[in-house]
Amino acid sequence: MPLVPTGDIISEAAHGVGAFNVVLLEQLEAVLTGAEEANTPVIVQISENAVAYRGALGPLAAAAHEAIASVSVPVALHLDHATGTELIKEAVDRGFTSVMYDGAHLPWEENVARTQEMSRWCHTRGVWIEAELGAIGGKDGAHTPGVRTDPDEAARFVADTGVDALAVAVGSSHQMTRRTALLDLALIRRLRAAVPVPLVLHGSSGVADGDLTAAVRAGMRKINIATHLNTVFSAAAHTRLTAQPPTVDPRAYLRPAREAMAQEVARLLRLLAHAPEAEREHDGAHG
Repeated sequence: MPLVPTGDIISEAAHGVGAFNVVLLEQLEAVLTGAEEANTPVIVQISENAVAYRGALGPLAAAAHEAIASVSVPVALHLDHATGTELIKEAVDRGFTSVMYDGAHLPWEENVARTQEMSRWCHTRGVWIEAELGAIGGKDGAHTPGVRTDPDEAARFVADTGVDALAVAVGSSHQMTRRTALLDLALIRRLRAAVPVPLVLHGSSGVADGDLTAAVRAGMRKINIATHLNTVFSAAAHTRLTAQPPTVDPRAYLRPAREAMAQEVARLLRLLAHAPEAEREHDGAHG
Protein backbone atom coordinates (compact mmCIF):
# COMPACT_ATOMS: atom_id res chain seq x y z
CA MET A 1 0.00 0.00 0.00
CA PRO A 2 1.34 3.50 -0.79
CA LEU A 3 2.16 5.85 2.08
CA VAL A 4 -0.89 7.46 3.68
CA PRO A 5 -0.81 11.11 4.83
CA THR A 6 -0.15 11.30 8.55
CA GLY A 7 -3.02 13.73 9.00
CA ASP A 8 -5.43 11.20 7.48
CA ILE A 9 -4.39 8.48 9.92
CA ILE A 10 -4.68 10.85 12.87
CA SER A 11 -8.00 12.41 11.86
CA GLU A 12 -9.71 9.15 10.93
CA ALA A 13 -8.80 7.32 14.16
CA ALA A 14 -11.22 7.45 17.10
CA HIS A 15 -8.46 6.26 19.43
CA GLY A 16 -4.75 6.65 20.10
CA VAL A 17 -2.44 6.19 17.11
CA GLY A 18 0.86 4.37 17.63
CA ALA A 19 3.99 6.09 16.32
CA PHE A 20 7.07 3.87 16.64
CA ASN A 21 10.71 4.78 16.07
CA VAL A 22 13.09 2.61 14.08
CA VAL A 23 16.85 2.63 13.64
CA LEU A 24 17.50 -0.79 12.08
CA LEU A 25 15.92 -2.53 9.12
CA GLU A 26 14.82 -5.32 11.47
CA GLN A 27 12.98 -2.78 13.62
CA LEU A 28 11.25 -1.33 10.58
CA GLU A 29 10.13 -4.84 9.60
CA ALA A 30 8.95 -5.46 13.17
CA VAL A 31 6.75 -2.35 13.21
CA LEU A 32 5.15 -3.23 9.88
CA THR A 33 4.65 -6.89 10.81
CA GLY A 34 3.07 -5.87 14.13
CA ALA A 35 0.75 -3.41 12.41
CA GLU A 36 -0.43 -6.04 9.96
CA GLU A 37 -0.97 -8.54 12.77
CA ALA A 38 -3.07 -5.98 14.65
CA ASN A 39 -4.71 -4.84 11.39
CA THR A 40 -4.22 -1.25 12.53
CA PRO A 41 -2.69 1.85 10.89
CA VAL A 42 0.71 2.88 12.21
CA ILE A 43 3.18 5.74 11.96
CA VAL A 44 6.80 4.77 11.33
CA GLN A 45 9.22 7.31 12.78
CA ILE A 46 12.86 8.03 11.97
CA SER A 47 14.49 10.51 14.33
CA GLU A 48 17.28 13.00 13.82
CA ASN A 49 19.34 10.86 16.23
CA ALA A 50 18.76 7.78 14.07
CA VAL A 51 19.91 9.70 11.01
CA ALA A 52 23.06 10.77 12.88
CA TYR A 53 23.74 7.14 13.84
CA ARG A 54 23.41 5.94 10.26
CA GLY A 55 25.26 8.91 8.81
CA ALA A 56 22.54 9.76 6.30
CA LEU A 57 18.77 9.75 5.91
CA GLY A 58 18.68 8.23 2.43
CA PRO A 59 19.32 4.50 3.02
CA LEU A 60 16.80 4.04 5.85
CA ALA A 61 14.24 6.24 4.10
CA ALA A 62 14.58 4.19 0.92
CA ALA A 63 14.21 0.97 2.90
CA ALA A 64 11.10 2.35 4.59
CA HIS A 65 9.47 3.24 1.29
CA GLU A 66 10.24 -0.19 -0.14
CA ALA A 67 8.99 -2.09 2.91
CA ILE A 68 5.85 0.01 3.38
CA ALA A 69 4.81 -0.51 -0.24
CA SER A 70 4.14 -4.19 0.45
CA VAL A 71 2.09 -3.67 3.63
CA SER A 72 -1.70 -4.02 3.62
CA VAL A 73 -2.51 -1.53 6.40
CA PRO A 74 -2.22 2.29 6.22
CA VAL A 75 1.28 3.51 7.13
CA ALA A 76 2.65 7.03 7.44
CA LEU A 77 6.33 8.02 7.57
CA HIS A 78 7.37 10.69 10.07
CA LEU A 79 10.62 12.53 10.79
CA ASP A 80 10.93 12.78 14.58
CA HIS A 81 12.64 15.46 16.70
CA ALA A 82 14.36 17.35 13.91
CA THR A 83 16.13 20.48 15.08
CA GLY A 84 17.65 21.27 11.68
CA THR A 85 15.62 22.71 8.83
CA GLU A 86 17.81 21.11 6.17
CA LEU A 87 17.00 17.63 7.45
CA ILE A 88 13.29 18.49 7.41
CA LYS A 89 13.53 19.65 3.82
CA GLU A 90 15.42 16.50 2.84
CA ALA A 91 12.77 14.32 4.51
CA VAL A 92 9.99 16.11 2.64
CA ASP A 93 11.90 15.70 -0.62
CA ARG A 94 12.22 11.98 0.18
CA GLY A 95 8.47 11.58 0.56
CA PHE A 96 7.94 11.69 4.32
CA THR A 97 4.30 12.39 5.09
CA SER A 98 5.00 14.43 8.22
CA VAL A 99 7.81 16.01 10.20
CA MET A 100 8.41 17.26 13.72
CA TYR A 101 10.26 20.52 14.10
CA ASP A 102 11.68 20.57 17.63
CA GLY A 103 12.34 24.13 18.75
CA ALA A 104 11.44 23.51 22.39
CA HIS A 105 14.99 24.36 23.48
CA LEU A 106 14.68 27.86 21.99
CA PRO A 107 13.31 31.01 23.65
CA TRP A 108 9.58 31.48 23.07
CA GLU A 109 9.84 34.12 20.36
CA GLU A 110 12.47 32.22 18.40
CA ASN A 111 10.61 28.93 18.74
CA VAL A 112 7.43 30.58 17.42
CA ALA A 113 9.21 32.29 14.53
CA ARG A 114 11.11 29.23 13.36
CA THR A 115 8.19 26.87 13.82
CA GLN A 116 5.90 29.24 11.92
CA GLU A 117 8.38 29.38 9.04
CA MET A 118 8.66 25.59 8.87
CA SER A 119 4.89 25.21 9.17
CA ARG A 120 4.28 27.46 6.18
CA TRP A 121 6.99 25.71 4.18
CA CYS A 122 5.55 22.25 4.94
CA HIS A 123 1.96 23.23 4.23
CA THR A 124 2.82 24.53 0.78
CA ARG A 125 4.02 20.98 0.09
CA GLY A 126 1.08 19.21 1.69
CA VAL A 127 3.12 17.92 4.64
CA TRP A 128 1.74 17.64 8.18
CA ILE A 129 3.94 19.24 10.88
CA GLU A 130 4.24 18.60 14.61
CA ALA A 131 5.95 20.87 17.14
CA GLU A 132 6.80 20.77 20.84
CA LEU A 133 6.12 23.14 23.71
CA GLY A 134 7.29 22.62 27.28
CA ALA A 135 10.55 20.70 27.64
CA ILE A 136 10.04 16.94 27.79
CA GLY A 137 12.76 15.52 29.99
CA GLY A 138 15.42 12.95 29.24
CA LYS A 139 16.83 14.36 25.99
CA ASP A 140 20.49 15.28 25.99
CA GLY A 141 20.60 15.07 29.79
CA ALA A 142 17.90 17.71 30.26
CA HIS A 143 15.85 15.62 32.67
CA THR A 144 13.23 18.01 33.91
CA PRO A 145 10.29 15.98 35.25
CA GLY A 146 8.65 19.03 36.84
CA VAL A 147 8.11 20.89 33.55
CA ARG A 148 4.53 21.12 32.29
CA THR A 149 2.95 22.76 29.25
CA ASP A 150 0.61 25.64 30.05
CA PRO A 151 -2.74 25.30 28.18
CA ASP A 152 -3.05 29.02 27.43
CA GLU A 153 0.51 29.16 26.07
CA ALA A 154 -0.15 26.02 24.04
CA ALA A 155 -3.25 27.53 22.45
CA ARG A 156 -1.35 30.74 21.62
CA PHE A 157 1.59 28.78 20.21
CA VAL A 158 -0.64 26.76 17.87
CA ALA A 159 -2.48 29.89 16.73
CA ASP A 160 0.79 31.73 16.04
CA THR A 161 2.55 28.86 14.25
CA GLY A 162 -0.22 27.00 12.44
CA VAL A 163 1.16 23.55 13.32
CA ASP A 164 -0.95 20.43 12.84
CA ALA A 165 -0.13 18.72 16.14
CA LEU A 166 1.53 19.62 19.42
CA ALA A 167 3.74 17.52 21.69
CA VAL A 168 3.17 18.60 25.29
CA ALA A 169 4.88 18.01 28.63
CA VAL A 170 2.46 16.27 31.00
CA GLY A 171 4.72 14.10 33.16
CA SER A 172 6.48 11.67 30.81
CA SER A 173 10.21 11.68 30.00
CA HIS A 174 12.21 10.37 27.06
CA GLN A 175 14.47 7.32 27.34
CA MET A 176 12.76 5.79 30.40
CA THR A 177 13.47 2.06 30.74
CA ARG A 178 10.89 1.57 33.50
CA ARG A 179 7.21 2.31 33.00
CA THR A 180 6.81 4.46 36.12
CA ALA A 181 5.89 7.89 34.72
CA LEU A 182 3.01 9.69 36.45
CA LEU A 183 0.91 11.57 33.94
CA ASP A 184 -1.13 14.64 34.82
CA LEU A 185 -4.46 13.54 33.35
CA ALA A 186 -6.25 16.69 34.50
CA LEU A 187 -3.70 18.78 32.58
CA ILE A 188 -4.19 16.63 29.48
CA ARG A 189 -7.92 17.32 29.64
CA ARG A 190 -7.26 21.07 30.01
CA LEU A 191 -4.85 21.02 27.08
CA ARG A 192 -7.33 19.11 24.93
CA ALA A 193 -10.00 21.70 25.68
CA ALA A 194 -7.66 24.60 24.88
CA VAL A 195 -5.72 23.32 21.87
CA PRO A 196 -7.50 22.85 18.50
CA VAL A 197 -5.01 20.31 17.10
CA PRO A 198 -4.15 16.72 18.09
CA LEU A 199 -1.95 16.31 21.17
CA VAL A 200 1.15 14.11 21.05
CA LEU A 201 2.54 12.13 23.99
CA HIS A 202 6.32 11.82 23.86
CA GLY A 203 8.22 9.67 26.34
CA SER A 204 5.45 7.07 26.23
CA SER A 205 7.93 4.25 26.89
CA GLY A 206 7.82 5.22 30.56
CA VAL A 207 4.02 5.04 30.74
CA ALA A 208 2.25 1.88 31.91
CA ASP A 209 -0.57 0.35 29.85
CA GLY A 210 -3.38 1.65 32.04
CA ASP A 211 -2.01 5.17 32.00
CA LEU A 212 -1.57 5.07 28.21
CA THR A 213 -5.23 4.27 27.73
CA ALA A 214 -6.20 6.86 30.33
CA ALA A 215 -4.11 9.46 28.51
CA VAL A 216 -5.87 8.69 25.24
CA ARG A 217 -9.27 8.96 26.90
CA ALA A 218 -8.20 12.29 28.40
CA GLY A 219 -7.29 13.63 24.97
CA MET A 220 -3.90 12.38 23.77
CA ARG A 221 -3.95 11.30 20.14
CA LYS A 222 -0.49 10.36 18.81
CA ILE A 223 1.51 8.07 21.10
CA ASN A 224 5.27 8.00 20.45
CA ILE A 225 7.18 4.92 21.63
CA ALA A 226 10.88 4.21 21.07
CA THR A 227 12.87 3.15 24.16
CA HIS A 228 10.35 0.51 25.28
CA LEU A 229 10.49 -1.22 21.92
CA ASN A 230 14.30 -0.97 21.92
CA THR A 231 14.24 -2.68 25.31
CA VAL A 232 12.08 -5.52 24.02
CA PHE A 233 14.26 -5.89 20.92
CA SER A 234 17.53 -5.87 22.86
CA ALA A 235 16.29 -8.24 25.57
CA ALA A 236 15.34 -10.88 23.00
CA ALA A 237 18.72 -10.57 21.30
CA HIS A 238 20.50 -10.79 24.67
CA THR A 239 18.55 -13.90 25.63
CA ARG A 240 19.54 -15.62 22.40
CA LEU A 241 23.20 -14.67 22.74
CA THR A 242 23.31 -15.76 26.37
CA ALA A 243 21.77 -19.11 25.55
CA GLN A 244 24.30 -19.75 22.79
CA PRO A 245 27.38 -17.59 23.40
CA PRO A 246 29.40 -18.78 20.36
CA THR A 247 26.74 -17.40 17.95
CA VAL A 248 28.36 -15.37 15.16
CA ASP A 249 25.55 -15.22 12.58
CA PRO A 250 23.61 -11.99 13.33
CA ARG A 251 20.43 -13.54 11.95
CA ALA A 252 20.43 -15.95 14.87
CA TYR A 253 19.80 -13.15 17.39
CA LEU A 254 18.22 -10.47 15.20
CA ARG A 255 15.39 -12.80 14.11
CA PRO A 256 14.05 -13.40 17.66
CA ALA A 257 14.59 -9.71 18.44
CA ARG A 258 12.53 -8.73 15.40
CA GLU A 259 9.80 -11.22 16.30
CA ALA A 260 9.60 -10.02 19.91
CA MET A 261 9.35 -6.39 18.85
CA ALA A 262 6.67 -7.20 16.27
CA GLN A 263 4.58 -8.93 18.93
CA GLU A 264 4.89 -5.93 21.25
CA VAL A 265 3.99 -3.51 18.45
CA ALA A 266 0.85 -5.53 17.75
CA ARG A 267 -0.03 -5.62 21.45
CA LEU A 268 0.41 -1.86 21.86
CA LEU A 269 -1.62 -1.08 18.76
CA ARG A 270 -4.48 -3.27 20.02
CA LEU A 271 -4.24 -1.55 23.41
CA LEU A 272 -4.48 1.91 21.89
CA ALA A 273 -7.28 0.84 19.54
CA HIS A 274 -9.38 -0.06 22.58
CA ALA A 275 -8.87 3.35 24.19
CA PRO A 276 -11.27 5.65 22.32
CA GLU A 277 -10.50 9.32 22.78
CA ALA A 278 -13.00 11.49 24.59
CA GLU A 279 -15.50 13.21 22.29
CA ARG A 280 -14.06 16.38 20.80
CA GLU A 281 -15.75 19.60 19.80
CA HIS A 282 -13.20 20.17 17.04
CA ASP A 283 -10.26 18.50 15.40
CA GLY A 284 -7.52 20.64 13.96
CA ALA A 285 -5.73 18.00 11.88
CA HIS A 286 -4.90 19.61 8.55
CA GLY A 287 -4.43 16.38 6.61
